[in-house]
Amino acid sequence: MVAVDLVKIIIDEKAQEQAVVLREQGGVRQVPIVIGFPEVTSIQMKVAGIEPPRPLTHDLLVHVLQALDARGVKLVVDDVREGTFFAKLHLLTKDGQNVVIDCRPSDGIAIAVRLKIPLFVVDGVFNSTLPPEE
Repeated sequence: MVAVDLVKIIIDEKAQEQAVVLREQGGVRQVPIVIGFPEVTSIQMKVAGIEPPRPLTHDLLVHVLQALDARGVKLVVDDVREGTFFAKLHLLTKDGQNVVIDCRPSDGIAIAVRLKIPLFVVDGVFNSTLPPEE
């Protein structure tokens, strides 16, 4: 498992394509993940410090976690199959129980930037997104 940073948010309104790029800390390997417009907007707004007049869905989930006295620990992008990425959101309950929630990386990243928790990518995900050698 490799610590990564969210280094780029791509919004191409003409092509209607959005993506986030995760890069390993202290390295050069990157993972581009294509995501939906609502998720990229949610991530971009939080990163830019823009507060919506009403809570977005990801804000709501963070508020629920806070109300339940649970905290985020980390987000791990742990698999990619047929071009679809998978992730796990790791939480800690008030009584010390570790909880792992399956999620889309886009939703997980939107929550992670709100909770300010670290992002990780499993080595195999980096390897499966590299272009084939010739």
